[in-house]
Amino acid sequence: MLMPSKQNLNDYQGFEQGPIRPPSEANSLLIRVTRNCPWNRCRFCPVYKGRKFSLRPREHVLEDIDRVHRYVTAIRDADQGPGRLTPEDVRRIGAAVAPLDEGAFQAALHWRAGGMQSIFIQDANSLVIKPDDLKAVLARLRACFPWVARITSYARSHTVARIADADLEAFAAAGLNRIHIGLESGSDQVLARMKKGITKAGHIKAGRKIKRAGMELSEYVMPGLGGRDLSREHALETADCLNRIDPDFIRLRTLAIPNHTELFQDFEAGRFEKLTDREMAAETLLFLGTLDGIGSTVKSDHILNLFQEVEGRLPEDKAAMTAVIRQFLDLAPEDQVIYQVGRRLGLFSRLADMERPNRRARAEQACQLYGIDADNVDQAIDELMKRFI
Repeated sequence: MLMPSKQNLNDYQGFEQGPIRPPSEANSLLIRVTRNCPWNRCRFCPVYKGRKFSLRPREHVLEDIDRVHRYVTAIRDADQGPGRLTPEDVRRIGAAVAPLDEGAFQAALHWRAGGMQSIFIQDANSLVIKPDDLKAVLARLRACFPWVARITSYARSHTVARIADADLEAFAAAGLNRIHIGLESGSDQVLARMKKGITKAGHIKAGRKIKRAGMELSEYVMPGLGGRDLSREHALETADCLNRIDPDFIRLRTLAIPNHTELFQDFEAGRFEKLTDREMAAETLLFLGTLDGIGSTVKSDHILNLFQEVEGRLPEDKAAMTAVIRQFLDLAPEDQVIYQVGRRLGLFSRLADMERPNRRARAEQACQLYGIDADNVDQAIDELMKRFI
């Protein structure tokens, strides 16, 4: 196993963890190789603003892995079977933790609670580091945690498109299983407006490179990002882009506009017209209907999404997914409002929950308490959604 030199660890400040990860990586061990985002210009994104991008030294990352491994080993030794780890075991192991190791110890505990099956490499674009450094990190992860089923990372299409195919294949061989890419849109007009720093062609090139290298590809799509004027183009061009890539996963992330983003300034000034929930549903229906000839799994794994149940495998589940949206669009306006509010308050996870008397009553009470009706529901929903950003 590679061992970092003591000299290079003089400025090591302990285990680090970045601010975000995909919802699908909630149970993953988070290993930070970069800080923040090297692009950091997307007009809709509130994360990392005002923060400087930097690469963590390879030795620091390897030290993080070694320190987590130390506590994972102690926890596994005490855990002689499912559910065998006791509070006394945790206190005993924790009593020997040095202040510099507290983060590594907590990460090990969190990972143990999540099953210790996956690792996510942070922050926003980990593939930007030197290929040899990433290979060294992957090698250490595999040496310390050989049982893990999945190692994943965020990446920008612009970065992936510039990486040699041989390096991408080496990453896959070293254990990097899945790449998460924020496609957001396949429309060049939308991508330019939002300062994504990539084109539709670039997205397609990067996505295909990931698939050829043997890694799973998870592409994120943001319904509503085109605003009212580019809604149709956004839906059609994004679907066409994904049809050309055929990613393993298509993950929906409905647009919300936090106050501290550039896009909010356009929204406030009337230069960007945000879709209503009903319009967002119609756009998503058009998008899903245009997906064709691919075998992707569609996921709606975020509270921002109006339809959590719009999930399934293409093409066999396409009709069921679109039927959910059509059912919502066919509801009476007052029922649409109740569902919108109930969904964003966590009372409903699917349309059928409207038939559960207690939950529906709570959603109706919330509408009455806050004076929410068909005329102001989207403004109220905007405020609720900002809490989840």
